[in-house]
Amino acid sequence: MNAPLTLRDIARQAGVSLATVDRVLHNRPGVRPDTVRRVKDAMARSAFQPHAAASELARARSRRFAFVMPLGGNPFMQQIQAHLGELANWMAARRLTADVVTTDVFDPAVLAGKLEDLVGRVDGVAVVALDHPSVRAAINDLVESGAKVVTLVSDVPSSRRHHYVGIDNIAAGRTAGALVGRFAGGKTGRVAIMAGSQGLRDHAERIFGFSQVLAAEFRQLEVLPVAEGHDADDRSEHLMRKLLAEHHDIIGLYNVGAGTAGVAKALTESGRAGDIVFVGHDVTALTRKLLLSGVMHAAISQNPGHEARSAVRVLLALARGEPILSEQEAIRIDIVMRDNLP
Repeated sequence: MNAPLTLRDIARQAGVSLATVDRVLHNRPGVRPDTVRRVKDAMARSAFQPHAAASELARARSRRFAFVMPLGGNPFMQQIQAHLGELANWMAARRLTADVVTTDVFDPAVLAGKLEDLVGRVDGVAVVALDHPSVRAAINDLVESGAKVVTLVSDVPSSRRHHYVGIDNIAAGRTAGALVGRFAGGKTGRVAIMAGSQGLRDHAERIFGFSQVLAAEFRQLEVLPVAEGHDADDRSEHLMRKLLAEHHDIIGLYNVGAGTAGVAKALTESGRAGDIVFVGHDVTALTRKLLLSGVMHAAISQNPGHEARSAVRVLLALARGEPILSEQEAIRIDIVMRDNLP
């Protein structure tokens, strides 16, 4: 989504005040001909649509949204935040602000407290949420206060949240299972699963879908108990080293969330990279390198820009009482390998 220009942008380009641009737009007297020409030239150069902008501003009121995101260096979450920054002009034209609030989403008490802090302070909240009773209660309190709440990437469907923005995570897990099973090529052995936390519904649903496919279609593969690395590189590396030392017959690996750098380091330094089928999530600078080098076989991708834009659009539609365009907001699952890297 390209951020459209605002009246303020046109005023800056023409070297005049916002009030002068408004007078030109509405053909009001008191503006010199050369000034009118400069304003109209700036509009023409920028393909500015004054009537749409004026209509937007006329029916808008100032709104504040908060995006509650995980602490740490999760590359996919950082991509979402970067795309939010790119929407600044688009939001400004609609009198919106979106503050990013980072917290420990793996700790239900901390996450619930952060959500409670937002009660009465914002018009809408997008949250990467842990599915836990205290978090559900905090979401419900936000809704009760009048805020619109969207769960982002990971859902809490039993809460009163208004909408979920993200992929079908069971389908994503099933896709990962099919890829590991097919890449394994009929071999018998064990498959390791590294997750952030099974308390995150997206991770739990991916694990469910993955295990479902392996149990039904690839019975020669035994799934090991899930290791939880909390999406942290150091913890994931430690757990992956332990798994590799204890199980010499691991032939497949599914990394459900982040912590990819740690998982890949343990795999590479074990000397077994390339021999173990490695499927993970998201296209980042790191996963791109791992795919190109052959350490990683495939990544299940979702578009972080689409998710950022969708969350803002959905919150705005909810705040205005407008319909949500379900086809526009559907987040697609893509399979990315070395041969089709975007």
